[in-house]
Amino acid sequence: MNSKPYNNRLGIKGWMYAGPYTFERYLYLGHRVSGLGLIAYMVLHIVETANRIRGEEAWAGLMALFASPPFRVIEYLLFCMAVFHAMSGLRLILIELGFFLAKPQEPIYPYKSSVMKHRPLTYVIMILAFVVMVMGSSSLFYK
Repeated sequence: MNSKPYNNRLGIKGWMYAGPYTFERYLYLGHRVSGLGLIAYMVLHIVETANRIRGEEAWAGLMALFASPPFRVIEYLLFCMAVFHAMSGLRLILIELGFFLAKPQEPIYPYKSSVMKHRPLTYVIMILAFVVMVMGSSSLFYK
């Protein structure tokens, strides 16, 4: 047994960087970041709705602020985060349920990965998410 303590000299880089990133690793990070963004939006939405207590003038002023172009861009980015998170979640659910995985086989080195079996699903879902995001951009210009 090694009694010498493990010395992690990577610091924050070691916490953030886990080796060469693959497409799925970037999707994992995007799913996490979009989830945190949606949680932050929920908290801000509760605060914004609670602003109704301050009176009609404060509410109208806040709604005018939210109707400004910078907030409409932020609203579109929120929409994109929601679409990405939902589509990525659908992809994860399908994979966790066992769809698009390779047939089980005896683990003989070098191990075969089932990534190539579900990567086409990943591409289809992400292209669909991109199409929905582009279609949703129409509300940015026609409100």
